[in-house]
Amino acid sequence: MKLRKSLFTGLCAIASSVLLSGNALAADVYPSKPVTLVVPFAAGGPTDAVARLIAVPMGKELGQSVIVENTVGAGGTIAATRVARSAPDGYMVFIHHMGMATAPALYKKLPFDPMKDFEYIGQVVDVPMVLLGRKNFPPNNFKELEAYIKANKEKVTLANAGPGAVSQLCGLLFMSREGVELTTVPYKGTGPALTDLLGGQVDLLCDQTTQTIPYIKDGLVKTYGVTTPKRLPALPNVPTLDEQGLKGFEVKVWHGLYVSKGTPPAVVNKINKALNVALNDPEVKTRLAESNIEIVPPAKRTPKALQDHLDAEINKWGPVIRKAGAYAD
Repeated sequence: MKLRKSLFTGLCAIASSVLLSGNALAADVYPSKPVTLVVPFAAGGPTDAVARLIAVPMGKELGQSVIVENTVGAGGTIAATRVARSAPDGYMVFIHHMGMATAPALYKKLPFDPMKDFEYIGQVVDVPMVLLGRKNFPPNNFKELEAYIKANKEKVTLANAGPGAVSQLCGLLFMSREGVELTTVPYKGTGPALTDLLGGQVDLLCDQTTQTIPYIKDGLVKTYGVTTPKRLPALPNVPTLDEQGLKGFEVKVWHGLYVSKGTPPAVVNKINKALNVALNDPEVKTRLAESNIEIVPPAKRTPKALQDHLDAEINKWGPVIRKAGAYAD
């Protein structure tokens, strides 16, 4: 009996050792084939542009090609579900913006849990936003805007790029902080929303600087403030909403990198290293700066930093979305 028990214990130890060795070996040879970088939005947008920019230097560091693949639909949740259900081997990496944090509140039947179904690689970049008005909108500055929207309320139209879009979220937070309910006008994408703002068909739009700075500089829209804690180098004369009295108002379109739950730590570390190498690449830095996209500091480019930030953002946006009843399904 003792001999049988001893043999069983020994076999378990061998099996455990083999399993650990297998995992270590898998991490050592990773990657042995191209890696897919899943983007939850269409080609040509800010998130796609960032993904394609970092894919090349990441691939060089990993020794394999990093292939960008667009999986669009449902505010990024189709792509997130696909990655969450993928093999935990590091061959499918996911880049997503703050929509990862807002999905639990926006979707009542979300097929994944952002805090349980992923391993975290690190934060990537932040894209600032700016509150704009049509060129002939009566308020000329933020103080006048506050007075105007409180006097006119539902008569004021606030455009966004559709349910779950960062422009919608920025608008929801703005209305929540101002204590007013404006008439929201959803579009299918930022393009048509911005077109109607330029054409004077809607009053306000909160959107990313990557698309709006040319129109701001050409004087085609009114600018009421940026949504970052500090003024932007590209718009030094535009004050922040915070400094104009909306204390603590901050909306950055932050991006993070993820893989499916259970991916070996050694593989996570290799992807994290490749991400950091890519963000330190001189060409990547130049190209992102030209697009007014800010690379996050090294301290934020860690798995723990992304996990903590995601958790904080879920808690920040959940009450705002639920209070507004802004569900996407």
